[in-house]
Amino acid sequence: MSSPHVLVVDDTHVDRHVVSMALMRHNVRVTAVESVMQALMFLDSEHDVNMIVSDYCMPEMTGYDLLMEVKKSPKLAHLPVIIASSDNIPERIRKCLDGGAKDYILKPVKIVDVPRILNYI
Repeated sequence: MSSPHVLVVDDTHVDRHVVSMALMRHNVRVTAVESVMQALMFLDSEHDVNMIVSDYCMPEMTGYDLLMEVKKSPKLAHLPVIIASSDNIPERIRKCLDGGAKDYILKPVKIVDVPRILNYI
């Protein structure tokens, strides 16, 4: 069985790196991009992604915008999406979960969060 492939979307280099390294320690293949547009272009050309972990707050389009694009696409709607954010705003959390996110994790993402993330693959 091949390693699961997770697309990490975050405009902050350090956060992309932290999430990527934590996942790779659990034998997960990671592709990291810095914007929703890059994520959508990657998903359009790549068909082996098993999950998306996305920051919420990014310029131009948010992680919620990415979630909505994924869920309305027949080709992508099956993908689990996890939103990560440093903002603990109950209305935002509810909006993301109601919109189809599998989970909402508070940043910084830690090693102990990885099994919780991998639960959704």
